[in-house]
Amino acid sequence: MASMYRSLDDSYVSNKGRSTSCVTLVVVLGCLTVLGIVLAIAVLERPPPPKDHKTLPTDTGVGSFSTDQCSMVLVESIPQHVKYKANATFGIPLGQVWKDLISMATDQVDVASFYWTLTGEDISVNSSSDIPGKDILRELEELPSRNVSVRVVTSVPTVRTNSTDLKILKQKGVQVRKVNFGRLTKGVLHSKFWIVDRKHVFIGSANMDWRALTQVKELGVVIYNCSSLAKDLYKIFQSYWVMGQSNSSLPQPWPSKYDTDINKYQPLLVEADNVSSRIYLSGSPPSFCPLSRTQDLEAILSIISEAEHYVDVAVMEYFPTTRFEKPLRYWPFIDDAIRMAAFERRVKIRMLISCGRDSDPAMLPFLQSLASLDRPHQDINIQVKLYIVPVGNQSHIPYSRVNHNKYMVTDKVAYIGTSNWSGDYFLTTAGVGLVISQHAPHPVWKNKTLHSQLRAVFGRDWHSEFAVHLADLGRNPDCALST
Repeated sequence: MASMYRSLDDSYVSNKGRSTSCVTLVVVLGCLTVLGIVLAIAVLERPPPPKDHKTLPTDTGVGSFSTDQCSMVLVESIPQHVKYKANATFGIPLGQVWKDLISMATDQVDVASFYWTLTGEDISVNSSSDIPGKDILRELEELPSRNVSVRVVTSVPTVRTNSTDLKILKQKGVQVRKVNFGRLTKGVLHSKFWIVDRKHVFIGSANMDWRALTQVKELGVVIYNCSSLAKDLYKIFQSYWVMGQSNSSLPQPWPSKYDTDINKYQPLLVEADNVSSRIYLSGSPPSFCPLSRTQDLEAILSIISEAEHYVDVAVMEYFPTTRFEKPLRYWPFIDDAIRMAAFERRVKIRMLISCGRDSDPAMLPFLQSLASLDRPHQDINIQVKLYIVPVGNQSHIPYSRVNHNKYMVTDKVAYIGTSNWSGDYFLTTAGVGLVISQHAPHPVWKNKTLHSQLRAVFGRDWHSEFAVHLADLGRNPDCALST
């Protein structure tokens, strides 16, 4: 079991046969070689665009205006027996959102998930906390009988799994494809999102796993009545779907139907509830992104570089290295961006990293390195805390009791993604990110924005009893980094 979930959901990546071509960082999309010596570490694996390429984005500062009434709401799953103080901010419960999306579906539901384990039997565990997962599975099974088309894409597992979810769904008329990312990119399909009737969208950290509903801390966003964004996410889903065919090979370049008009330079403009929002989707790996799609790493680096006052990050894993290829390689791009923001622009950095029983202790020195740079008297602020979910009497449930969040909030932008922050997730592994910049002219309206909700949730967790400064860690049986 220890190799099955890669610290909850990430162990399907094979550690063998990793190879990555040399490419440059973010802007120069090519391979830089001087006297035959590779100087650039792989970041964006795609060929340089021709100079006369007509679809490349330009920084016009304007985007496509949407007439959709896009309603954005934060979504959360708080593990059982985790209690916060009164008056804390919470997202809508994940299970409620999934049930709502299923109930409102009239035509089509498309789901991308790394893996499926919606029942305790899937992982040989007997726990009543799997009931919400079983309910979701049953409701998904019933969709075809309501004449709702259901398609599922998932990753080809690299280890044997006991899960029967997809077999059951196929028997009920659900179309299922497993994408062999190991063959295509040496990675996995790690994205987690839903598209309902091509107008409602869920994106977040949660896989189709019963533990995501009751035993793991998850965070995402649901966006209702937003056809423009849903159709853009559908293009990403379709890229997975076509690559799920047995004889698939990556197109170079991707056909024009996968191009997007929505990206960092031309975000989707939405006006709803007295709040104006600029939204775009980012993607990885580079080999799955057409030139017009902002890549996930590019989005993250630009968000950090554009922050003026603060950057708050909550991710399960943080490594300025690769994690799954052998030998491991140093991969400092996000780490460098954080250090530069703190040193050169005096941006306040707070890093909330997860620590559970299955966390890799090798992460600790990198976090200590960041924390050691904290010099408030010099106006350099980099604080690092570990978020530890108490295990309690749930120790019989593997790869649970962990903070699985993957998001960032700055003074300008909210970012919600599906990837942990280490090299492989941006080089070879499929993921998506949602980037939202919002403006509200009135303080009352501002409190209703997704940005303000996400900032409040980060503050809630940062100041909670579950967040521990590295210097105060001590020995904690629920955190592998403390032993």
